Amino acid sequence: MKILIIGAGIGGLAAARALGADGHEVVVFERADKLRTEGAALTLWSNGTGVLSALGVPTEGLGAPVDVLEQHSWDGKVLLRVDLAHAVRAYGHPHLSTPRRDLIQRLAVGVPVAFSRTFTGFDQDEHGVRAHFADGTTESCDLLVGADGYRSAVRGQAWGADPARPSGWSTWQGLSAVDIEITTSRRGLMILGPEGMVGLMPAGNGLLQWWFDLRWTHNPPPLRERFGHWASPVDQVLDQVRDEEMEFFPHYHFKVPKVWSSGRVTVLGDAAHTMPPTVAQGGNQALEDAWALARALREEPSDVRRALARYERARTRRAALTSRVASAEPANQYRPTLSRLAPDAFLGPIYTRWLRMVSTYLGTHAGR
Repeated sequence: MKILIIGAGIGGLAAARALGADGHEVVVFERADKLRTEGAALTLWSNGTGVLSALGVPTEGLGAPVDVLEQHSWDGKVLLRVDLAHAVRAYGHPHLSTPRRDLIQRLAVGVPVAFSRTFTGFDQDEHGVRAHFADGTTESCDLLVGADGYRSAVRGQAWGADPARPSGWSTWQGLSAVDIEITTSRRGLMILGPEGMVGLMPAGNGLLQWWFDLRWTHNPPPLRERFGHWASPVDQVLDQVRDEEMEFFPHYHFKVPKVWSSGRVTVLGDAAHTMPPTVAQGGNQALEDAWALARALREEPSDVRRALARYERARTRRAALTSRVASAEPANQYRPTLSRLAPDAFLGPIYTRWLRMVSTYLGTHAGR
Protein backbone atom coordinates (compact mmCIF):
# COMPACT_ATOMS: atom_id res chain seq x y z
CA MET A 1 0.00 0.00 0.00
CA LYS A 2 1.25 3.51 -0.78
CA ILE A 3 0.83 5.86 2.18
CA LEU A 4 1.54 9.59 2.33
CA ILE A 5 2.05 11.25 5.70
CA ILE A 6 1.80 15.02 6.06
CA GLY A 7 4.09 16.34 8.80
CA ALA A 8 7.49 15.17 10.04
CA GLY A 9 6.86 15.60 13.75
CA ILE A 10 6.87 12.88 16.39
CA GLY A 11 3.64 11.24 15.22
CA GLY A 12 4.39 11.45 11.51
CA LEU A 13 7.89 10.00 11.79
CA ALA A 14 6.73 7.27 14.17
CA ALA A 15 3.91 6.30 11.82
CA ALA A 16 6.31 6.19 8.89
CA ARG A 17 8.63 3.84 10.79
CA ALA A 18 5.78 1.56 11.87
CA LEU A 19 4.12 1.41 8.45
CA GLY A 20 7.40 1.09 6.56
CA ALA A 21 8.40 -1.85 8.75
CA ASP A 22 5.19 -3.58 7.66
CA GLY A 23 6.18 -3.29 4.02
CA HIS A 24 4.10 -0.28 2.98
CA GLU A 25 5.53 2.32 0.61
CA VAL A 26 5.63 5.40 2.84
CA VAL A 27 6.75 8.98 2.22
CA VAL A 28 6.54 11.86 4.71
CA PHE A 29 5.96 15.36 3.33
CA GLU A 30 7.17 18.28 5.43
CA ARG A 31 6.70 21.97 4.66
CA ALA A 32 9.92 22.99 6.45
CA ASP A 33 13.23 22.66 4.63
CA LYS A 34 14.70 20.36 7.29
CA LEU A 35 13.68 18.40 10.37
CA ARG A 36 11.91 20.63 12.89
CA THR A 37 14.03 20.16 16.00
CA GLU A 38 12.88 23.29 17.82
CA GLY A 39 11.00 22.99 21.09
CA ALA A 40 12.42 22.25 24.50
CA ALA A 41 11.94 18.78 25.96
CA LEU A 42 9.16 16.32 26.60
CA THR A 43 8.45 13.53 29.02
CA LEU A 44 8.05 10.02 27.67
CA TRP A 45 6.13 7.78 30.06
CA SER A 46 6.07 3.98 29.94
CA ASN A 47 3.45 4.02 27.20
CA GLY A 48 5.61 6.22 24.95
CA THR A 49 8.86 4.35 25.58
CA GLY A 50 7.00 1.07 25.12
CA VAL A 51 5.93 2.18 21.65
CA LEU A 52 9.47 3.29 20.85
CA SER A 53 10.69 -0.18 21.80
CA ALA A 54 8.07 -1.75 19.52
CA LEU A 55 9.20 0.53 16.67
CA GLY A 56 12.84 -0.42 17.13
CA VAL A 57 13.86 3.06 18.30
CA PRO A 58 16.62 2.78 20.95
CA THR A 59 16.14 4.70 24.18
CA GLU A 60 19.60 4.11 25.62
CA GLY A 61 21.22 7.47 26.29
CA LEU A 62 18.03 9.33 25.42
CA GLY A 63 17.43 12.10 27.93
CA ALA A 64 17.30 11.25 31.62
CA PRO A 65 15.23 8.73 33.61
CA VAL A 66 12.60 10.10 36.00
CA ASP A 67 11.57 7.80 38.86
CA VAL A 68 9.99 10.25 41.31
CA LEU A 69 7.69 13.25 40.90
CA GLU A 70 7.33 15.69 43.78
CA GLN A 71 4.85 18.52 44.19
CA HIS A 72 5.86 21.50 46.34
CA SER A 73 4.10 24.72 47.25
CA TRP A 74 5.61 28.04 46.25
CA ASP A 75 7.07 28.54 49.73
CA GLY A 76 9.00 25.24 49.67
CA LYS A 77 6.60 22.92 51.52
CA VAL A 78 6.39 19.35 50.17
CA LEU A 79 2.79 18.54 49.18
CA LEU A 80 3.08 15.05 47.71
CA ARG A 81 5.50 12.52 46.24
CA VAL A 82 4.68 10.05 43.46
CA ASP A 83 6.71 6.86 43.01
CA LEU A 84 6.79 6.85 39.21
CA ALA A 85 9.09 3.81 39.24
CA HIS A 86 6.05 1.74 40.25
CA ALA A 87 4.86 1.95 36.63
CA VAL A 88 8.36 1.15 35.34
CA ARG A 89 8.35 -2.03 37.39
CA ALA A 90 4.83 -2.91 36.27
CA TYR A 91 5.30 -2.33 32.54
CA GLY A 92 9.02 -2.81 31.99
CA HIS A 93 9.50 0.52 30.16
CA PRO A 94 11.21 3.60 31.62
CA HIS A 95 10.04 7.17 32.05
CA LEU A 96 12.38 9.61 30.28
CA SER A 97 12.64 13.37 30.00
CA THR A 98 14.39 14.12 26.73
CA PRO A 99 15.16 17.02 24.41
CA ARG A 100 12.62 16.94 21.59
CA ARG A 101 15.38 17.28 18.99
CA ASP A 102 17.01 14.04 20.14
CA LEU A 103 13.77 12.09 19.85
CA ILE A 104 13.04 13.54 16.40
CA GLN A 105 16.50 12.60 15.15
CA ARG A 106 16.15 9.01 16.35
CA LEU A 107 12.69 8.63 14.86
CA ALA A 108 13.86 10.02 11.51
CA VAL A 109 16.58 7.42 10.92
CA GLY A 110 15.73 5.56 7.71
CA VAL A 111 12.47 7.48 7.11
CA PRO A 112 12.03 9.04 3.62
CA VAL A 113 11.08 12.71 4.07
CA ALA A 114 10.33 15.15 1.25
CA PHE A 115 11.12 18.63 2.59
CA SER A 116 9.82 22.04 1.45
CA ARG A 117 6.52 20.49 0.37
CA THR A 118 3.50 22.41 1.68
CA PHE A 119 0.26 20.42 1.59
CA THR A 120 -2.78 22.39 0.37
CA GLY A 121 -5.59 19.84 0.02
CA PHE A 122 -6.75 16.49 -1.28
CA ASP A 123 -9.38 14.81 -3.38
CA GLN A 124 -10.30 11.16 -3.27
CA ASP A 125 -12.52 8.48 -4.73
CA GLU A 126 -13.10 4.83 -3.93
CA HIS A 127 -9.77 3.87 -5.48
CA GLY A 128 -7.37 6.32 -3.85
CA VAL A 129 -6.37 9.82 -2.74
CA ARG A 130 -4.56 12.60 -4.54
CA ALA A 131 -2.67 15.11 -2.36
CA HIS A 132 -2.03 18.63 -3.66
CA PHE A 133 0.98 20.80 -2.79
CA ALA A 134 1.72 24.51 -2.98
CA ASP A 135 4.31 24.03 -5.74
CA GLY A 136 1.57 22.76 -8.06
CA THR A 137 2.52 19.08 -7.81
CA THR A 138 0.29 16.21 -6.76
CA GLU A 139 0.94 12.78 -5.29
CA SER A 140 -1.35 9.75 -5.42
CA CYS A 141 -1.71 7.23 -2.63
CA ASP A 142 -3.94 4.58 -1.10
CA LEU A 143 -4.02 6.31 2.30
CA LEU A 144 -3.34 9.88 3.40
CA VAL A 145 -2.39 10.55 7.04
CA GLY A 146 -2.47 14.03 8.55
CA ALA A 147 0.20 14.37 11.22
CA ASP A 148 0.48 18.12 10.71
CA GLY A 149 -0.22 19.47 14.17
CA TYR A 150 -2.91 21.44 15.95
CA ARG A 151 -3.57 23.66 12.90
CA SER A 152 -3.76 20.60 10.63
CA ALA A 153 -4.55 21.32 6.99
CA VAL A 154 -5.55 17.68 6.49
CA ARG A 155 -7.99 17.83 9.41
CA GLY A 156 -9.28 21.18 8.19
CA GLN A 157 -10.53 19.60 4.97
CA ALA A 158 -11.55 16.24 6.43
CA TRP A 159 -13.39 17.66 9.47
CA GLY A 160 -14.33 21.18 8.39
CA ALA A 161 -13.84 24.12 10.75
CA ASP A 162 -10.83 24.17 13.11
CA PRO A 163 -12.15 23.04 16.52
CA ALA A 164 -9.11 24.13 18.60
CA ARG A 165 -9.84 26.71 21.29
CA PRO A 166 -7.59 28.31 23.95
CA SER A 167 -7.81 26.79 27.42
CA GLY A 168 -6.94 30.03 29.20
CA TRP A 169 -3.43 28.93 30.19
CA SER A 170 -0.03 29.39 28.58
CA THR A 171 3.55 28.15 28.97
CA TRP A 172 6.97 29.75 28.98
CA GLN A 173 9.50 26.95 28.61
CA GLY A 174 13.08 26.17 27.81
CA LEU A 175 15.94 23.68 27.90
CA SER A 176 19.01 25.05 29.64
CA ALA A 177 22.21 24.13 31.42
CA VAL A 178 21.09 24.98 34.96
CA ASP A 179 23.35 24.07 37.86
CA ILE A 180 20.90 22.79 40.48
CA GLU A 181 20.41 19.38 42.11
CA ILE A 182 17.37 18.47 40.00
CA THR A 183 19.43 18.63 36.79
CA THR A 184 21.48 15.55 37.68
CA SER A 185 18.79 13.67 39.62
CA ARG A 186 16.11 11.14 38.68
CA ARG A 187 13.45 13.41 40.16
CA GLY A 188 10.89 15.75 38.65
CA LEU A 189 9.55 18.73 40.57
CA MET A 190 6.28 20.63 40.17
CA ILE A 191 5.90 23.80 42.24
CA LEU A 192 2.50 25.44 42.58
CA GLY A 193 1.31 28.76 43.88
CA PRO A 194 -1.31 31.45 43.29
CA GLU A 195 0.71 32.85 40.37
CA GLY A 196 0.87 29.58 38.43
CA MET A 197 3.06 26.50 38.23
CA VAL A 198 6.78 25.82 37.69
CA GLY A 199 7.94 22.43 36.37
CA LEU A 200 11.51 21.12 36.45
CA MET A 201 12.78 17.88 34.91
CA PRO A 202 16.30 16.54 34.29
CA ALA A 203 16.83 16.11 30.54
CA GLY A 204 20.29 14.51 30.43
CA ASN A 205 23.76 15.84 29.57
CA GLY A 206 23.55 18.59 32.18
CA LEU A 207 20.32 20.05 30.77
CA LEU A 208 17.20 20.99 32.68
CA GLN A 209 13.72 21.04 31.16
CA TRP A 210 11.88 23.94 32.80
CA TRP A 211 8.52 25.56 32.28
CA PHE A 212 6.29 28.21 33.82
CA ASP A 213 2.53 27.85 33.40
CA LEU A 214 0.38 30.91 33.98
CA ARG A 215 -2.97 32.33 32.97
CA TRP A 216 -2.81 33.54 29.40
CA THR A 217 -2.86 37.29 28.94
CA HIS A 218 -1.65 39.23 25.94
CA ASN A 219 0.79 41.19 28.07
CA PRO A 220 1.96 38.90 30.89
CA PRO A 221 4.38 40.34 33.44
CA PRO A 222 8.01 39.17 33.23
CA LEU A 223 8.63 35.76 34.79
CA ARG A 224 11.10 37.20 37.28
CA GLU A 225 8.48 39.67 38.48
CA ARG A 226 5.80 37.01 38.87
CA PHE A 227 7.82 34.11 40.27
CA GLY A 228 10.95 35.73 41.69
CA HIS A 229 9.73 35.57 45.31
CA TRP A 230 9.17 31.79 45.20
CA ALA A 231 11.43 29.49 47.20
CA SER A 232 14.50 27.77 45.75
CA PRO A 233 15.16 26.38 43.27
CA VAL A 234 12.84 28.73 41.31
CA ASP A 235 15.05 31.73 42.02
CA GLN A 236 18.13 29.79 40.87
CA VAL A 237 16.45 28.79 37.60
CA LEU A 238 15.40 32.39 36.89
CA ASP A 239 18.94 33.58 37.60
CA GLN A 240 20.55 31.09 35.22
CA VAL A 241 18.25 30.90 32.16
CA ARG A 242 18.68 33.43 29.37
CA ASP A 243 15.87 35.35 27.71
CA GLU A 244 16.73 33.87 24.30
CA GLU A 245 16.14 30.36 25.69
CA MET A 246 12.52 31.12 26.56
CA GLU A 247 9.73 29.90 24.28
CA PHE A 248 6.08 30.87 24.68
CA PHE A 249 2.95 29.04 23.59
CA PRO A 250 -0.73 29.22 24.61
CA HIS A 251 -2.63 26.03 25.45
CA TYR A 252 -5.30 24.80 23.02
CA HIS A 253 -7.78 21.96 23.20
CA PHE A 254 -10.96 20.54 21.68
CA LYS A 255 -13.39 17.75 22.34
CA VAL A 256 -11.96 14.65 20.70
CA PRO A 257 -14.53 13.11 18.30
CA LYS A 258 -15.17 9.42 17.84
CA VAL A 259 -14.55 9.58 14.08
CA TRP A 260 -11.19 10.83 12.83
CA SER A 261 -11.28 9.58 9.24
CA SER A 262 -12.95 10.50 5.98
CA GLY A 263 -12.76 7.77 3.37
CA ARG A 264 -9.07 7.02 2.86
CA VAL A 265 -7.88 10.01 4.91
CA THR A 266 -7.16 10.04 8.64
CA VAL A 267 -5.26 12.05 11.26
CA LEU A 268 -3.07 11.39 14.27
CA GLY A 269 -1.24 13.24 17.02
CA ASP A 270 -2.16 16.88 17.67
CA ALA A 271 -4.22 16.90 14.48
CA ALA A 272 -6.53 14.34 16.11
CA HIS A 273 -6.42 15.44 19.75
CA THR A 274 -4.91 18.83 20.51
CA MET A 275 -4.57 19.10 24.28
CA PRO A 276 -2.72 21.19 26.88
CA PRO A 277 0.63 19.78 28.03
CA THR A 278 -0.37 19.54 31.70
CA VAL A 279 -0.50 15.73 31.88
CA ALA A 280 2.58 15.40 29.62
CA GLN A 281 0.89 12.98 27.24
CA GLY A 282 0.88 14.84 23.91
CA GLY A 283 3.94 13.17 22.41
CA ASN A 284 3.09 9.85 24.03
CA GLN A 285 -0.41 9.88 22.54
CA ALA A 286 1.04 10.62 19.09
CA LEU A 287 3.31 7.58 19.43
CA GLU A 288 0.30 5.51 20.51
CA ASP A 289 -1.59 6.64 17.40
CA ALA A 290 1.26 5.65 15.11
CA TRP A 291 1.54 2.20 16.65
CA ALA A 292 -2.24 1.63 16.62
CA LEU A 293 -2.64 2.75 13.00
CA ALA A 294 0.00 0.29 11.80
CA ARG A 295 -1.58 -2.48 13.87
CA ALA A 296 -5.03 -1.77 12.42
CA LEU A 297 -3.70 -1.95 8.86
CA ARG A 298 -2.04 -5.28 9.65
CA GLU A 299 -5.36 -6.63 10.92
CA GLU A 300 -7.35 -5.30 7.93
CA PRO A 301 -4.79 -5.38 5.09
CA SER A 302 -7.30 -5.44 2.23
CA ASP A 303 -9.78 -2.77 3.36
CA VAL A 304 -8.52 0.72 4.25
CA ARG A 305 -11.85 1.95 5.59
CA ARG A 306 -12.29 -1.02 7.89
CA ALA A 307 -8.71 -0.58 9.08
CA LEU A 308 -9.32 3.09 9.88
CA ALA A 309 -12.48 2.21 11.79
CA ARG A 310 -10.45 -0.30 13.82
CA TYR A 311 -7.79 2.36 14.43
CA GLU A 312 -10.42 4.77 15.73
CA ARG A 313 -11.94 2.19 18.05
CA ALA A 314 -8.50 1.57 19.52
CA ARG A 315 -7.61 5.22 20.03
CA THR A 316 -10.49 7.68 20.27
CA ARG A 317 -11.75 6.72 23.75
CA ARG A 318 -8.29 6.78 25.31
CA ALA A 319 -7.26 9.98 23.54
CA ALA A 320 -10.54 11.62 24.58
CA LEU A 321 -10.00 10.68 28.22
CA THR A 322 -6.45 12.05 28.14
CA SER A 323 -7.64 15.26 26.52
CA ARG A 324 -10.48 15.80 29.00
CA VAL A 325 -8.15 15.49 31.96
CA ALA A 326 -5.47 17.67 30.35
CA SER A 327 -8.01 20.32 29.39
CA ALA A 328 -8.97 20.73 33.04
CA GLU A 329 -5.34 21.81 33.60
CA PRO A 330 -5.08 19.76 36.82
CA ALA A 331 -1.35 20.27 37.27
CA ASN A 332 -1.89 24.04 37.41
CA GLN A 333 -4.49 24.02 40.18
CA TYR A 334 -3.07 25.30 43.47
CA ARG A 335 -4.89 23.26 46.13
CA PRO A 336 -2.34 22.67 48.89
CA THR A 337 -4.80 21.26 51.44
CA LEU A 338 -6.21 18.75 48.96
CA SER A 339 -2.72 17.71 47.84
CA ARG A 340 -1.66 16.94 51.41
CA LEU A 341 -4.65 14.62 51.85
CA ALA A 342 -3.39 12.21 49.14
CA PRO A 343 -1.36 9.36 50.74
CA ASP A 344 1.97 9.06 48.91
CA ALA A 345 1.87 5.25 49.09
CA PHE A 346 -1.24 5.17 46.90
CA LEU A 347 -0.07 7.63 44.25
CA GLY A 348 2.38 5.32 42.43
CA PRO A 349 -0.20 2.56 41.88
CA ILE A 350 -2.83 5.14 40.90
CA TYR A 351 -0.51 6.65 38.30
CA THR A 352 0.37 3.19 37.01
CA ARG A 353 -3.31 2.46 36.45
CA TRP A 354 -3.85 5.85 34.81
CA LEU A 355 -1.15 5.09 32.22
CA ARG A 356 -2.86 1.87 31.27
CA MET A 357 -6.24 3.62 31.00
CA VAL A 358 -4.91 6.08 28.41
CA SER A 359 -2.66 3.63 26.55
CA THR A 360 -3.63 1.32 23.71
CA TYR A 361 -0.13 -0.15 23.74
CA LEU A 362 0.04 -0.94 27.46
CA GLY A 363 -3.52 -2.25 27.42
CA THR A 364 -2.41 -4.77 24.79
CA HIS A 365 1.07 -5.66 26.05
CA ALA A 366 1.15 -5.09 29.79
CA GLY A 367 1.60 -8.21 31.84
CA ARG A 368 -0.65 -6.84 34.54
